Amino acid sequence: MKDTFYVNTLSFKVNNLTSVNFLSCFPCQPNKVSLGTNLTSCGVKRLKWYVQDERALEQTLQTNLEEGLSRKEAEKRLQKVGYNELKDGQRISAFALLLGQFKDFMVLVLLIATLISGLLGEYTDAITIIAIVILNAILGFIQEFRAEKSLQALKQLTAPTAHVIRDGKLIEIPAAELVPGDVVYFEAGDRIPADMRLIETKGVYVEESALTGESVPVQKDERVMHSVEEVSLGDQHNMAFMGTMVTRGSGQGVVVATGMATQMGQIASLISTTESVQTPLQLRLEQLGKVLISVALFLTAVVVVTGIWHGHDTYKMFLAGVSLAVAAIPEGLPAIVTIALALGVQRMIKRRAIVRKLPSVETLGCASVICSDKTGTLTQNKMTVTHIWTNNELIEVTGTGYEPYGEFKLNNQPVSFDSRPYVKQMLELGVLCNNALLERVEEPEGVFKKKASFWDITGDPTEGALVVAGAKANAWKEELDHAYPRLEEFPFDSSRKMMSVLIRYKGDQRYVITKGAPDVLIERCSRVLWNGKVMALTPTIKREILEANERLAEMALRNLAIAYRTVAATETVRNEEEAEQQLVFVGLFGMIDPPRQEVKEAIKECKRAGIKTIMITGDHRKTAEAIAFQLGILSHGQRSLTGSQLEGMSEKQFHNMVEEVTVYARVSPEHKLRIVKALQAKGHVVVMTGDGVNDAPAIKAADIGIAMGITGTDVTKEASSLILSDDNFATIKAAIEEGRNIYENIRKFIRYMLASNVGEILVMFLAMLMAMPLPLVPIQILWVNLVTDGLPAMALGVDRAEGNVMNRPPRDRRESIFAKGLGWKIISRGFLIGLTTLAAFWITLEQQPDDLTKAQTIAFATLVMAQLIHVFDCRSDKSIFSRNPFENKWLLMAVGVSTLMLVGVIHMEVMQPIFKTTALSLVEWLFVLAMAAIPSVILGFSHVFRRG
Repeated sequence: MKDTFYVNTLSFKVNNLTSVNFLSCFPCQPNKVSLGTNLTSCGVKRLKWYVQDERALEQTLQTNLEEGLSRKEAEKRLQKVGYNELKDGQRISAFALLLGQFKDFMVLVLLIATLISGLLGEYTDAITIIAIVILNAILGFIQEFRAEKSLQALKQLTAPTAHVIRDGKLIEIPAAELVPGDVVYFEAGDRIPADMRLIETKGVYVEESALTGESVPVQKDERVMHSVEEVSLGDQHNMAFMGTMVTRGSGQGVVVATGMATQMGQIASLISTTESVQTPLQLRLEQLGKVLISVALFLTAVVVVTGIWHGHDTYKMFLAGVSLAVAAIPEGLPAIVTIALALGVQRMIKRRAIVRKLPSVETLGCASVICSDKTGTLTQNKMTVTHIWTNNELIEVTGTGYEPYGEFKLNNQPVSFDSRPYVKQMLELGVLCNNALLERVEEPEGVFKKKASFWDITGDPTEGALVVAGAKANAWKEELDHAYPRLEEFPFDSSRKMMSVLIRYKGDQRYVITKGAPDVLIERCSRVLWNGKVMALTPTIKREILEANERLAEMALRNLAIAYRTVAATETVRNEEEAEQQLVFVGLFGMIDPPRQEVKEAIKECKRAGIKTIMITGDHRKTAEAIAFQLGILSHGQRSLTGSQLEGMSEKQFHNMVEEVTVYARVSPEHKLRIVKALQAKGHVVVMTGDGVNDAPAIKAADIGIAMGITGTDVTKEASSLILSDDNFATIKAAIEEGRNIYENIRKFIRYMLASNVGEILVMFLAMLMAMPLPLVPIQILWVNLVTDGLPAMALGVDRAEGNVMNRPPRDRRESIFAKGLGWKIISRGFLIGLTTLAAFWITLEQQPDDLTKAQTIAFATLVMAQLIHVFDCRSDKSIFSRNPFENKWLLMAVGVSTLMLVGVIHMEVMQPIFKTTALSLVEWLFVLAMAAIPSVILGFSHVFRRG
C-alpha cells in the first residue's frame, strides 16, 4: 500500500517563486515510509531553501528562528515525519540470499549432473560436483551479504547528538529526534546532523568533499541567494547538509529536511534502488551453459538412438548416453573459472588492489571507459602552493603534496633568497598568519607496506599549503611562532574574507599580518613591497596585481593575498577594523590540488589500450579542465560539461553527445548516475572510481566500481567491486592488464575442455553411425572427464599472457566467448581428437578382432593423451610450436600427474576390472602417442604454412 500524504493548499510568493507550506507534506504512517520518500515522492516540488529569507523560512517551516520549536510541537512533528535517520528499506534475509545462489542456470545443471552421477554409482564424482556447487554458493552469498552493508556504512556519517533550541533554551538531544523547523547550533568539529538553511554564521567552513567532491572546505554564510535557476549543491553557500563536517567557525541553522529527505538520504535511496549489472563473464558463461546443454542432449540422444537401432543393448546404450551427457557438460568449468579469478585476486593484492567480487577482475579486462572522480583519485587531495607572484615576478614552486621539499624557480632558474629577500619574507608572513600545523606522522606496518613515516597537515588544507611552502624555504612554523609570538588573532570572517594576526617582532615592535581574498585585501592596502622597498600603491601597480590575480585564476589556481603593516608603540589594535588598514601588499599565493605524478602515464597507457578516461567531479569547471589538460584527459577540441548544463539537456540530447565529453564539473550524485547509464546505453563497459559518499550510487551502477582504500568512505567501499589500497589511479591500469590476461586464460581452458568433450562425443557418435562396437565404456568416459578436465585446465588458469595485452583494444561486451575463431578451434580440434581416437580403436580392432578390451584400452589411452597434448596447443592462438612448453611449470606437473593416473588404471591389476582395461606393450604405447599427437601436429603445421 502506498504512503498517504496530507497536502494543504496554502501557498505564497517567495522571491517570485511559488512555494508550498512545507509542513503540509507528511507521511501519515512514519514507520512505513518507503526508502527515498521525500517531497518529490508525494508530488510536491523540492523547495529552493537557498532563495528564502528568514521571514519566509519561519512561515514555510512554521517555526520561530529565535525561540525554536516547543517540545510539544517537536514531538508532534516527530510522530509525523519519523526519526532523522536513514532507512534500510526492505532487507533481504541471509537465508533468502543463500537460496538465491542456487537459482543460477549453470548451478541447476550441476545439480542434475550430481543426481545422474549418483545414480550411476559415481559417488566420488557426485561429491566433487556438489562441493563445487556449495563453494560457489558460499562465495556468492558472502559477496551479496557484504554489499547489503552499504546503507549501514552510510549511517555512520550521521551525527549522534545535536545542540538545538527548544522553548528558547539551548539543549542537547539525539540527532535522530531532529525535525524540520528545529534551530540547531554548531561549531568547528561538529558533524551537520540534518540538511539546514543557515541563519547565522561566524567564519563557517564546511568539509563537503564526501558529498559534492569539492577538494577543500567551503565557506558558508547566511546570505539569501537570488537565483531562479537550479543551483548545484556545491554552490549553495547558505545551506549545510547532513553528514558534512564543520572545520572552522560556528553558527546556527534551521532544519529543512531530515532522514531520507536529506541529500544524504537521496544517495541512500539511489544506492538501494540501483541494480548491479551482470558482468560480461557471467553473461558469457550463461550463454555457454545453454549452448552446451542443448548440443550435449541432442548428440547424446542421437548416439543412444543410433546405437539401439544398430542392435546394441538398450541398457548399455542408456548408461553410455548418460555418461556422455555428464562428460559433455563441463561441471568443473565454474570451479575452474572461480579458481582462475581467485588466483588473479592474489596477484592483484600484490599490485595493491583488493577485489571484493571475483568477476570484477575479468570485467576490468573489457573496460572501455573509466569514469574517475578528481579529488583524491586523480589528484593528491593535498592543496599545494605551485606559484608565488610578488614584485611583478611569477615564481614556480616545485614539490608534491605535503612533503616540505621543493625549489623556487624564476624562468626555470633557482631563486636566491639573498638577492630576492622579499620572497622569503612573503613565505614567512604566510606561515605566521596561520593556524595549520605540519607534522611527520609515523605509519604502522600494514599488509601491503612496511613501517614508514609521512608528512601531514592538521588544520585547514589552504593554510596547510602555506605552511608547507614556507617549510620548503626553511621557514618552519614552530620556529617562527617562537621568535614572533602572537598577541592577537582576528579570525577569518565571510563578510570581510580576511584573517589577521598581531605579532610581536622585537621589543615593543609589533606587526599586523593579513591574508585573504586578493580583490578584497588590496582595497585595504595603501602601499606595496616593490623591488624590496615599501612604496605607494599606485593605480598602475594595483592594475598589475589584479591582472596577475586573473592570470593565476585562469590557471585554475586558488589565490590568496598576503599583506602586513607595522604597529606603532602607542597604537591600540582592539578589533579587525583597526588592524586591517593602511596595509603593505606583498604578493599572491597560487595553489591547487595537484595531480598525482604517476597518473598521467597510466592514462596514456589506458588510451593506448583503447580505454577512454573521463573526469567527473564536483569541483569548479576551470579547476577540473586545468587538471584534465595536465593529465591528458582533455585535449583541444574535446568538450567539458557542467552539472547545470547537463540538467538542462533531454535524454536524447545527452545521449547524442555523451561520447564527446571527457570532463564533467559541478555534478551531483544523480548526474554521475546518469552519465554512467548513458555510457552503458552506448555499449560501453564502464568503470567508476571515487572516494566520497557522492560517488557510491554511480559506483554501484557501473559495470565495475572502484573505491579508494585510504581516503574512501565506508559507504563507497561497500558499494564497490574493487578497492585500491594505495588510492593510486595507476593501479587501475595494472588491474585492467590482469583482467585481460585472466579472460584469455578462461578462454584457453574453455577451448581445452570443450574440444576434449567434443572429441569424446564424436568418438561415440561416429562409432554408432558406422555400426561399430562401443569404443569406450561408461566408466572410462567418466574417468576421462574427471582427470583431463581437472588439473590441466586449472594449470591453464595461471598461464602468462601471450604478448602485450595492453596493446589490444577492449573487448566488445556483446562479444561471444566463442569469438575470434574460438568456436572453429573447438570444433576442429575436437573433430580431430575424436577421429584419431576412433582410428586407433578401428586399427587395433582390425589387428585383434577378438580382443575388444585391448581396442577399447587403446582408444581410451589415445583419447586421454590427445587431450593432454592438446592442452599445450591451447596456450596460444597460433600453434603448439609458438610458445615454450616449459614456461608453465604447473601445466607440466598437471599433465605429468594425469599421465601417471592413466598408466595406473591401465597397468594396475586392481584397477583393470573396474575400468575394463588391459596392459599395453611399449609398441602399443608408442602407437597411442603417435595417434594422439596427430591433431596438434596437423594444425600446428597448417598454421605455419598459412603464415608463410
